[in-house]
Amino acid sequence: MKNEQLRRSIAKKVEEGACVAFSGGVDSSLILKIAVEEAVKIGKKVHAVTFETKLHPVSDVTISERVAKEMGAVHTVMTVDEFQDEEIMKNPVNRCYLCKRLLFTTLREFAAKEGLIHIMDGTNADDHGTYRPGIKALEELSISSPLAEYGFTKEEVRELASELGISVSRRPSAPCLATRLPYGTQIDFSLLKRIEQGEEFIQSMGFGVMRLRVHGDIARIEIPTDEFTEFISKKEEISDGLKSLGFHYITLDLEGFRSGSMDLHLKNNETGKE
Repeated sequence: MKNEQLRRSIAKKVEEGACVAFSGGVDSSLILKIAVEEAVKIGKKVHAVTFETKLHPVSDVTISERVAKEMGAVHTVMTVDEFQDEEIMKNPVNRCYLCKRLLFTTLREFAAKEGLIHIMDGTNADDHGTYRPGIKALEELSISSPLAEYGFTKEEVRELASELGISVSRRPSAPCLATRLPYGTQIDFSLLKRIEQGEEFIQSMGFGVMRLRVHGDIARIEIPTDEFTEFISKKEEISDGLKSLGFHYITLDLEGFRSGSMDLHLKNNETGKE
């Protein structure tokens, strides 16, 4: 039932004119896949727009280009420099709101030029249960989030994406690199590049789901707890690799991987949790 409702909703938006904010992740890929399938039925094309920014991994653009081509979408890479916004650079607790507001205002201008009424993004139902101030910006700009609207959880998204043969159905989430730093830490582009390189290095060692969080001189690694034994067996190589990138103290977080660990100290956030 939900699947049918989702498809009908996307089909209606495509008919009226729509584009997809496309990161190449599983959520936006599912939206794009359905949109393209529905567009073909009425002889239309769907625009997939990927943001190229300094706060997002370079792999987002590479992967999004490939996946958009697989699906037959019209792919556009939109370069946005968040570093021009001094408030974003301060990495405040509402950084995500400021960033989303900047990105989607730019996308709204693109959509207007193309005569597209709707902008769809991949926000899912699980996102509403965590601290995501960026959702407020999406609401203010009337961005449509069909997955959240029809209650699709991340796992349900992955299941449907797999059924539809989407190549990135199991791709791990790749949030913005600023989430690797504590709030209030001035964002530095060279540091973000080292963090990105560090994560790529650890992933090359066989740890696909992970985060490299940086607290001053300390690099804190999060991986699933069931991979600790394997990680320890490679600790010297991993430590040496990260030190070569300029990280001084290398630690393994005993609580393991968890999304949004930098938000744990926040109180009275949008979820109402403390």
